[in-house]
Amino acid sequence: MSIATSLFSLTRRRWLAAVAASIALSACAPMAPAPSGTDPLPSWNEGANKQRITDFVKAVTTEGSKDYVAPADRIATFDNDGTLWLEYPMYTQVVFVFDRIRALAPQHPEWKTTEPYKSLLAGDMKGVMVSGTRGLLEMLGAAQSGTTPEEFEGIVKQWLQTGKDARFKRPYTELTYQPMQELMAYLRANGFKTYIVSGGTVDFMRAFTLPVYGVPNEQVIGSRQKFAFEVTGGKPSVQMQAPLEFNDDKEGKPIAIAQIIGKRPIAAFGNSDGDFQMLQWTTAGSGKRLGMFVHHDDAVREYAYDRQSAVGKLDEGLNQYQAMGWGLISMKNDWKTIFSPAK
Repeated sequence: MSIATSLFSLTRRRWLAAVAASIALSACAPMAPAPSGTDPLPSWNEGANKQRITDFVKAVTTEGSKDYVAPADRIATFDNDGTLWLEYPMYTQVVFVFDRIRALAPQHPEWKTTEPYKSLLAGDMKGVMVSGTRGLLEMLGAAQSGTTPEEFEGIVKQWLQTGKDARFKRPYTELTYQPMQELMAYLRANGFKTYIVSGGTVDFMRAFTLPVYGVPNEQVIGSRQKFAFEVTGGKPSVQMQAPLEFNDDKEGKPIAIAQIIGKRPIAAFGNSDGDFQMLQWTTAGSGKRLGMFVHHDDAVREYAYDRQSAVGKLDEGLNQYQAMGWGLISMKNDWKTIFSPAK
């Protein structure tokens, strides 16, 4: 799901604030592959979707099989928000942007009288909503510009060390989906290269994707802000700029994959209509293909939402997944557990 798309949703839902705590990002770690001979997907219930995954992996990795795919072409892409970690009721990056604006406010006295900053600083979310997408994208730019990518990464890491989700009282980096962590580890153990292809801004995600998911920077694709090369005092640097240069959502996802990876994936996983085109393009290729949506249908252990939700809305996907031959993963029925264990 795109950060720009997520900002549209601000007018249609209530907000939860982040609460403070002190837990280090370094405590989070990606899943290790399961030992040989054991169930590689222990958090998945036995059923059609688990079988679909294991059958696919066996088919494309068995040499001599008609469906065999060379390791260099075993590419799997994953959306992040709502596919790998919690996205509801507020995208984690939006929480970060709001907190960052509050932290920067002393350096910007003009914000006290300028919307939408004025409303945000006053805790008036209705006032923030009045500004619409324009004002919210302005805040995104203000929160995520004026630094080098390295400096920004440090800012995000520091925030992730203290931020907790209001409902689950856990760091955001612990609210990753255990079954999807197992799936990524299983694919990597079978020669796949796993990419994150998300609407979140790439520099925000790169602050945590390696320690949390085992996905390095070069395998993270997202929405992009403009950069500028500057030389100050004889020292060259790359500076993050406010405008959004590329929105990695919907049709933007296959475009970015083609431009950056240079290969069509053979497997793709998402949770919303923002991921539809990525699954559509992936599964339209020749040979064995796998496309799957994560369906948020567990109101007890997580949340239940799809067609009418402003977050991760799954409408077109629900209408077409069967005709497309994709799997619909039920959090309620397919997963024994939702979140990764507490660290």
